[in-house]
Amino acid sequence: MKTIGMLEFTSICRGIEATDVMVKAGDVELVESKSTCPGKYMVLVTGDVGAVKSAVAAGEDVGKGYVVDRLVLANAHPQTIKCVQGISQVKFFDALGVMEFFSLTSAVSAADAAVKSGLVELIEIRLGMAIGGKAFVTLTGDVGSVKAAIDAGRRVSIKEGLLLESVVIPSPTRELYDKLL
Repeated sequence: MKTIGMLEFTSICRGIEATDVMVKAGDVELVESKSTCPGKYMVLVTGDVGAVKSAVAAGEDVGKGYVVDRLVLANAHPQTIKCVQGISQVKFFDALGVMEFFSLTSAVSAADAAVKSGLVELIEIRLGMAIGGKAFVTLTGDVGSVKAAIDAGRRVSIKEGLLLESVVIPSPTRELYDKLL
């Protein structure tokens, strides 16, 4: 399994500079480096634990007072890695779970906890664009598994205090799923 490293900045300039430093600091793959709403910047890398830790530390040094949040998530679930890269291959839909966050990094850690909790599939991890700097996670599975996954994500997020809201929809319409994808 790979490790996910992520930094969220209040400065676009510092975020861009940190991206360059992070990629040079360790043998990591740059997954995302982009501005997010409202005027923040996000950098996301993957790789081995040591390389990701080095990259995140180097990015924090450059970002100094502009770092909003950080994440080093060792042994990330393969679905988490695919969803942060924007790849979702869900073919069967059942109950729908949604978690909404104030922080981008908290959404990634909660999504990982949720998918590791049971028999659910991640649909999407939406990070900060056109949603006021928030993030949300959508997932599917049977009702019991979705509830357990939401609870697992909630437990991780309560520690951080950044979960805004969550919901489990037992029988969503096909039209809703079509619009989510």
